[in-house]
Amino acid sequence: MTDTRRTAPRLRPARKRDAPFLERMLLEAFNWDRPRFTLAALLALPQAAHYVSGWPRAGDFGVVAEDARGRELGAAWARRFPAEDPGYGYVTPDIPELTLAVVAGERGGGVGGALLDALVLAAEETGCAGLSLSVEDGNRARGLYERRGFVPVGRTGDADTMLLRTRTPLRSASPAAVPPPRTGPPGRS
Repeated sequence: MTDTRRTAPRLRPARKRDAPFLERMLLEAFNWDRPRFTLAALLALPQAAHYVSGWPRAGDFGVVAEDARGRELGAAWARRFPAEDPGYGYVTPDIPELTLAVVAGERGGGVGGALLDALVLAAEETGCAGLSLSVEDGNRARGLYERRGFVPVGRTGDADTMLLRTRTPLRSASPAAVPPPRTGPPGRS
């Protein structure tokens, strides 16, 4: 009998040298249901490229999952956006928007959940009041987000903006009130 259980991925902070992998994971996130973009076409779109351009900027944080051999399995990262250049899951400038993707062939084995849990912990440790995201209708990742406590706070086109309020550590400042999300371009996750 073959043991089909997967071992838990090894998680590590996302670093500057991970920028090309984050670009590939951004492509996976945008192409979650079918090939819609090439990497070059996606990165030519300012509203998509701003998720990874200049990685890491001040305030960015993320995590990369690897297998025991060091093969990258997926990544999750968070970035704050200003009101004049919002992400698809924008809520406020103080709430970072997360992007999460797992390489094809590794989905459904717990990698996404491990990445999301680690990113939420990092957000709490840095004192973030929450994390936001955009998820399109039909994306199976929605179930993961809902199980982790994300709730819809807005809708644009065929996508929901979802928000998770974090439990900030006592040493951090109290979280600011989160106003309603803006409406804008259709969301992608």
